[in-house]
Amino acid sequence: MHLVIGLGNPGTTYEQTRHNIGFMALDYIADKEGFTFTDSKWEAKIARVRIKGHPALFVKPQTYMNNSGRAVGKICSYYKIVPENITVIQDDIDLEFGRIKLVVNRGAGGHNGIISITQHIGSKEFLRIRVGIGRPPGDSGMAVSNFVLAKFSHLEQVAKEALLDSIDEAVRLILGQGVTSAMNQINRQ
Repeated sequence: MHLVIGLGNPGTTYEQTRHNIGFMALDYIADKEGFTFTDSKWEAKIARVRIKGHPALFVKPQTYMNNSGRAVGKICSYYKIVPENITVIQDDIDLEFGRIKLVVNRGAGGHNGIISITQHIGSKEFLRIRVGIGRPPGDSGMAVSNFVLAKFSHLEQVAKEALLDSIDEAVRLILGQGVTSAMNQINRQ
């Protein structure tokens, strides 16, 4: 079984913020596939699904971003999931808005959700779908923490559907063709 984790923060305050793109991506796939998430004993909302015949567990940790690893660690332990069968969808300020990139065995780049997961599973050998949200405009003086917790701009909202569709494509490639093939196809775009 493959574990697909969307990172975000629970609650209506954070629903449409840049930091919650992982949650949004899983909700987008759930809407397309017709499945729903349920509460679990692991401090996460989960959905056990088959995408094109491939079993997967979709997870939205409810432990807040900085403690995402707490829920992920418990789920990995229970289901005996190895890091190589984990995909994490995360926001990334170091990529321009709308770009996605697949990486394995990389540093966290200061992303607290990734740091937490790495600490709780004891490895960084998992696949990450880095989703570009860009940086605050240089002349805005906005702190990065405020930027990631802010809602998407009007122009970003318009383009967000195409971004979510790209993430959906990446997840389907990972589950259907494997990590190497997905990386070759997605990272070329």
